[in-house]
Amino acid sequence: MNVLFLGNKNSEHSVDLYNYFRDEEGRVLFIDRKVVSEDLEEFKPDIIVSYNYRFIIRPAVFNYPKYGAVNLHISYLPWNKGADPNFWSFIDKTAKGVTIHRIDKGLDTGDIIVQKEVEFSENDTLKTSYEKLHAEIKNLFKQEWKNIRIGKYSRRRQNADEGSYHKSADKEPLLHLLSNGWDTKVSVLADYLEKER
Repeated sequence: MNVLFLGNKNSEHSVDLYNYFRDEEGRVLFIDRKVVSEDLEEFKPDIIVSYNYRFIIRPAVFNYPKYGAVNLHISYLPWNKGADPNFWSFIDKTAKGVTIHRIDKGLDTGDIIVQKEVEFSENDTLKTSYEKLHAEIKNLFKQEWKNIRIGKYSRRRQNADEGSYHKSADKEPLLHLLSNGWDTKVSVLADYLEKER
């Protein structure tokens, strides 16, 4: 099987998952730039997996593989689509978790394959919660890969009437809340926000 893995070569999480693919699959191509049609024609992927990828994936790309294209997202969709999902789960007080979903023409709007809620303690920080979410999504993916790789899974549509979406710039007015940067405890952040209201 040919796996086209779209990720970020500067992210230890992307590299970790790439190493998993290298051990599990025959041919894996790791791309962290914008995919072009020549990539598809030369490599002929059977499936595309996106994780920490920074570019919009176009229909000509995600429709190409026989087994489609999936994305690993560290939020409990439909909540916190887009950028900084962990940060927004605490700001907006939404469900926290991870989701593996099909890629479609929207941003994190594709059908959900599998997801898992994740709980945090009052001692967790934004940084430790972020790391826990990445550990959970990688574990969940490895558990489900056997079926995902051949398209053997059920999927359900996201409810278009609920959920949230954020751009990276949306967090700028709220950065003053991070008194200790990304080491700010999530419990302190929640308490502070309660006082603000």
